[in-house]
Amino acid sequence: MQTREDQKLRHQLRLGKISDNLITYHDPKSAAAEAFRSLRTNIGFAGIDKKLKMIVFTSPSPVDGKSTTASNFAVTMAQTEKRVLLLDCDLRNPKLHKFFGINNDVGLTHILTDMIIEDQPLASMAKTVRNINNLYIITSGFIPPNPTEILASKKMETVLEQLTKEFDLVVIDTPPVGSLTDAAILGKIADGVILVLASGETNIEMAIHAKKALDNVEAKILGAVLTKLDKSSSGYYYYKYYNYNYYYYGEDEEK
Repeated sequence: MQTREDQKLRHQLRLGKISDNLITYHDPKSAAAEAFRSLRTNIGFAGIDKKLKMIVFTSPSPVDGKSTTASNFAVTMAQTEKRVLLLDCDLRNPKLHKFFGINNDVGLTHILTDMIIEDQPLASMAKTVRNINNLYIITSGFIPPNPTEILASKKMETVLEQLTKEFDLVVIDTPPVGSLTDAAILGKIADGVILVLASGETNIEMAIHAKKALDNVEAKILGAVLTKLDKSSSGYYYYKYYNYNYYYYGEDEEK
């Protein structure tokens, strides 16, 4: 059964419009947009010793807001004139093409299953977004029957290695790590992982399990982003930084 949010996203896709969830595009002067810029700045500090070229965004459950957070972060990074690739690795429930109002006719699964022209540059598979310079998106492509095996393949590692050479930063949206291994697989390869949690919604046990799953593969957890805090509560926009742990207390991303 489609939720109201899914129906809204489908409508926006038909119109070719960018989702209202992308606050950094629609309202760049808002407190929430400023929080994403602060997140951008502090993640930059985490890359002083080793440049972060690939960052994974995941969450304990599907409703924590990982896709929205990854997308807004990618927009803020592109605004610094870096070539940023947003890669949809959620091969079960892809959303990035819906957020940006672009087609999902050809994407990651087409690349991984060699359904593209031989020797075609990977960068040429990336789509651009009108009015957002320096941001490129590779959508998920068709839904495969074996997403975990595809993401764990040697071909996937090769593709990611090539993409990090062609772009300044690769931002990866993955499935929830709480119940699936996909995010842990990619987290092990990436330079860092951001865990997205929803205020008042994320189950604590699931959050603990998600962190353990990432720790088990020795993924470098940069920190956590907390979404969906009640705007009416005091300090709805608040940001903390502890030992490369990032907490974003921002506007309810689901609007």
